[in-house]
Amino acid sequence: MKISINGVDISYDDHGIGLPVLFLHAFPLNRSMWTELMTALLSEQRYRLVACDYRGFGESSLSNGILTMETVADDIVALMDALGMKQAVLCGLSMGGYVAFAMLRKYPQRIAGLIFADTKPAADTEEGKINRERLAELALTRGTQAVADLQIPRLLAERTRRQQPEVEVRVRQLIAANTVQAIAAASRGMAEREDASDLLAQIVCPTLVIVGEQDLVTPPDLVQRYVEHIPKAQCVVLAQSGHLTCLEQPEAFLAQVRAFLQQNF
Repeated sequence: MKISINGVDISYDDHGIGLPVLFLHAFPLNRSMWTELMTALLSEQRYRLVACDYRGFGESSLSNGILTMETVADDIVALMDALGMKQAVLCGLSMGGYVAFAMLRKYPQRIAGLIFADTKPAADTEEGKINRERLAELALTRGTQAVADLQIPRLLAERTRRQQPEVEVRVRQLIAANTVQAIAAASRGMAEREDASDLLAQIVCPTLVIVGEQDLVTPPDLVQRYVEHIPKAQCVVLAQSGHLTCLEQPEAFLAQVRAFLQQNF
């Protein structure tokens, strides 16, 4: 499905009736990364499950300029308004978590619960910002395959690449489905995001934090340190997984999300 909001056409999936759960995809992937998880949860007939592509990702139209986390947050809330969703549980992985933090700062009243996966509240270091710009230039000059070649060793655990080669194939397909302009715009937008550490103690809704045991981007020790500052948070480390936990260990990820939703809503 597509809807025109804030001057762009946003593609989204909307299935089921019940508690709204909104899935925010990782960079540089798209909403299709959530398909299997949403299908499994849909069978329980308890949830309204929504996922969308950010501007220029997947099937959504492209806009000009840097894609900031605040812009994506504005789009998500506009989508919620259009769909008649006053609140939702947010499930964001990596960049999706950054978007959730932006929503937490600007639209806290729209959040019923939080699932942070393989993400962090901290802003980029100066070195990190430089690397974001290099990635943006790489995307624009050499295309999505070069982005995939650079990113996949950081996104997936070595074990996943060795024993589950189909996961790497899938991730490459997800990356290839996006425009290079959006990849560059989002990379630059992530470099500009502000530190959200000050928000942690203010989170009053039920919160689940998931991280891969072998995550190189947001290592478990880093994640566990910030979780201590969230009053109602539980943290789960998924074994044999890198940064893309929902794709590398889908059954374990589903089990944690299902238990969290059943226990808290």
